[in-house]
Amino acid sequence: MSLLHQDSPEEIDDAARGEEFTKGTSHVVWASALATVLVTVAIALYIWSGQKPPAAAGEIVQVWAHPLHTETSGVDANGAPMAKESYDQMLIFARVRLRNQSKQPLFLGAVLCNATLDDGIHSSYVASPTEYNRIFNAFPQLAALRGKPLPLETNLAAGQNLEGDIVATFRIPKAKWDARKKLDFTFGFRYQPELRLAPQTPVIEQ
Repeated sequence: MSLLHQDSPEEIDDAARGEEFTKGTSHVVWASALATVLVTVAIALYIWSGQKPPAAAGEIVQVWAHPLHTETSGVDANGAPMAKESYDQMLIFARVRLRNQSKQPLFLGAVLCNATLDDGIHSSYVASPTEYNRIFNAFPQLAALRGKPLPLETNLAAGQNLEGDIVATFRIPKAKWDARKKLDFTFGFRYQPELRLAPQTPVIEQ
């Protein structure tokens, strides 16, 4: 290029603008990379926060099943004669362990025993501690199965373990019970998802 040749103002402006464009592109690249990192971190934190252990956990230690044939006396509460009634039922006893894995108290509500039979799922509420004791008073032959009833409608403090026995009744014959496909228990906690537990050991027939 001749020393006498000078760049026109338009050429100088274009060169300057090219340098500015290059700098601008660099900033965009860095901003995009930073945004990608931030989004990745946010997603990781969301996934991690969603993997907290459930508030309640537990296990079914053991289950016992006892068939019971019942026949009414044929006399009502006033002593008047009435038709006799007989029926078969299964008493399902279970020893349960529960624990509060959260940092807040948990309120234990209703407990269900669920048996999947040929005609669908049959569910029975477990007896309250008072009803639990009445069963053994009515049927002293079941004394070997008596334990400490699990408190219902109660609070579990943070980190607390709770253990006790429950009993549920199904008015079905033993043959139908023996043909069951599945057995589990549902524990209801206020403002928390239900806890569903299945026994990990065979049911003991008594």
